[in-house]
Amino acid sequence: MRYLKFLLPVLIGAGAFSIQAQPYPNKPIKLIVGFAPGGAADYVARNISVPLGQALGQPIVIENKPGAGSSIAAEQVAKSPPDGYTILIASPSSISVNPALSPKLGYKPSDFQPISKITSSPVVIAVYPGTGINSIKELIAKAKQDPGSLNYATSGNGSAPHLAAALFSQIADVKMTHIPFRGGSLAIQSVIAGDTQLTFGTPPSVLPMVQAGRLRGLAISAKERSPLAPSIPGMKESGLPDYAIEFWYGLFVPAGTPPAIVQKLFEATQAALKQPNVKAALAREGTDVSLSTSPAQFAKFLTEDEKFWVKLVKSADVSVD
Repeated sequence: MRYLKFLLPVLIGAGAFSIQAQPYPNKPIKLIVGFAPGGAADYVARNISVPLGQALGQPIVIENKPGAGSSIAAEQVAKSPPDGYTILIASPSSISVNPALSPKLGYKPSDFQPISKITSSPVVIAVYPGTGINSIKELIAKAKQDPGSLNYATSGNGSAPHLAAALFSQIADVKMTHIPFRGGSLAIQSVIAGDTQLTFGTPPSVLPMVQAGRLRGLAISAKERSPLAPSIPGMKESGLPDYAIEFWYGLFVPAGTPPAIVQKLFEATQAALKQPNVKAALAREGTDVSLSTSPAQFAKFLTEDEKFWVKLVKSADVSVD
């Protein structure tokens, strides 16, 4: 009996050590989305969650945390344990723009460890059909004729669509009124209802509505037409060749996550995004797969990319509060 009393805590301790020593991952992983369901970030997350989970051997649980231009979600992940079980899908707004221009935020870029860029795409400029606007030239003429009268909807202050609109206004020398929403799908619904007149929206949010005839697609924010949206002209064809902008999504974990876990997540991301069915699903909604070659390469890309977005926000006097 004395031996049993001695062995019992030893066996319990050994069992606890065995659980802790299980290889990563050994439980479900949360993928945090900073926007409401139905927008581009949510669409990309849901398309990659199953193949990513298969590559890792654990389910990926999507959690939507909209608000503050995706900063709420970013702060949650930044303050999560660096154990690989909380991942952020993010665009330039939450990683580069918001922290650089809003010192009150509860996180900074160095609070994240980049894993990989995963997608890139242009925004789509689309209008409520009742406006009678049929082209970029007509949009510019209308905006010049009555400055500030056109209201454009986006997925939030400081979001990539907001910055795309700010750059457009700068280059076209027009003034329009920004109406921010808590997600891309909400912004699109406002244009469909005629509450706002146009949107600079992400392809997954806009293209289905253009194809259904509920919105009129004027152009994509790339110089040339894209095979992802062949029926919509690029900016060169639309008469504004100096305008071009694209945005990306990437995956991040809290800083301090062990390198072995970061590498495992990177390799799983590569395996998931290279699947033909995943590429095809994203392409149907106007999104290209665009993978980094390594976490280090993604980190280097972010350093240069941040310069572009911050310069744009300052030159266009964009508020992200």
